[in-house]
Amino acid sequence: MAVLGISHLTFIVRDVERTACLFVEGLGATEVYDSQGRNFSLSREKFLLLGGVWLAFMEGEPTARSYRHVAFEVAEADVPTYAAALQALGTEIPPARPRVDGEGLSLYFHDYDNHLFELHAGSLAQRLARYAQ
Repeated sequence: MAVLGISHLTFIVRDVERTACLFVEGLGATEVYDSQGRNFSLSREKFLLLGGVWLAFMEGEPTARSYRHVAFEVAEADVPTYAAALQALGTEIPPARPRVDGEGLSLYFHDYDNHLFELHAGSLAQRLARYAQ
């Protein structure tokens, strides 16, 4: 018996169309499904693929903001391009948190429904090596 990996991540959002646009246009995700009123789950939903990860967005009332987040791995050279695309779509990019050298560059952004996402240019191995210094 073994967990094979992450199956999918589900986020509750007010407007699945607007959120899908953010991830497709801002991050390059691919939309693969839209229930369009033929709901098999709790509410309307859209499925997207981003970096090989299945993202599910379901209509509903989102939760309050917190530091709880999902981080996607990106190349450091691409961070400014992502920042520009996300800002053009009206996302909120908070100031970067204090970091130690070697942790890897990160860009945090909130979607329209209080979810916090991170685009991170670094690996677990790099982080652990830096913390071991």
